[in-house]
Amino acid sequence: MSQETILIIGSAGQLGTELCETLRGIYGNQNVIASDVKPVSGPLSENGPFEVLDILDKQRFTEVLDKYKPTQVYHLAALLSATAEKNPKFGWTLNMDGLFHVLDAAKERGIAKVYWPSSIAVFGPNTPRVNTPQHCVMDPNTIYGITKLAGERYCEYYFEKYGVDVRSIRYPGLIGYKSAPGGGTTDYAVDIYHQALLKGQYECFLSEETELPMLYMPDALRATISLMDAPADRIKIRSSYNVAGMSFTPDQIAAAIRKEVPGFEISYAPDYRQKIADSWPKSIDDSVAAAEWDWKPEFDLDKMSADMLKNLRLQYSDKA
Repeated sequence: MSQETILIIGSAGQLGTELCETLRGIYGNQNVIASDVKPVSGPLSENGPFEVLDILDKQRFTEVLDKYKPTQVYHLAALLSATAEKNPKFGWTLNMDGLFHVLDAAKERGIAKVYWPSSIAVFGPNTPRVNTPQHCVMDPNTIYGITKLAGERYCEYYFEKYGVDVRSIRYPGLIGYKSAPGGGTTDYAVDIYHQALLKGQYECFLSEETELPMLYMPDALRATISLMDAPADRIKIRSSYNVAGMSFTPDQIAAAIRKEVPGFEISYAPDYRQKIADSWPKSIDDSVAAAEWDWKPEFDLDKMSADMLKNLRLQYSDKA
């Protein structure tokens, strides 16, 4: 394997935490540089290089690039859906200017590969909501979705005009047990497992029939790394690929949890996030990713629920 040096921007988030751990396991701790806007403790900074980096600070970004000369950059820093709605101007600034800094650096320095995550938030109220196709109407009505759609167009533009090898996945809701969610509309599907074990009940901020596509973190990591490892001539989509693992409602996830936690109860108090969720797809057609780089999920709802609760029980018993 050729020597790679990988910089992860926004590594302290839900995806970045696990992606950093996985990439260090593949490429070696010293070859994967974690970075985030604030100092962190724990494995991110203890097991390998860590840099404090605000991607909006172009001078600081240049210093980090000069120091490590990465061959790959994973740009994960963003303000997510629910958080961005509370601060839309900053959401636009962080999500767009940060991407420009990364794309321009790749263009000017010849960085071999760039990874930038998109989201199902790019879809909107006029998008087909069932089995949403790779190519369709996209009319997002959240700042997060607008920035992700704009980002997709710019990624494709930088590939077509400047040859930047940028790759992307439109993530659905991500579910994992190793880190806290970061302010998204699908966060309930992480918190519900914690509350099932801690309290035996959960109040959901979405209605019981709200169906959304989701992806378990091990599948998300495998999809991301498979896409980045695929030969460039197999990557036909340079905006972002549809990828999904399963779709379910809060009522269905509660039923799956009851198989592992008998007596678990769920109640509903929909808030402002309900409107966001109502504009998103219920299920995703990811057949293009399957055809072009062999994507296939390994987890369904029951398998994921059993694995989540097993690992969370271990975490809580370690803290006791």
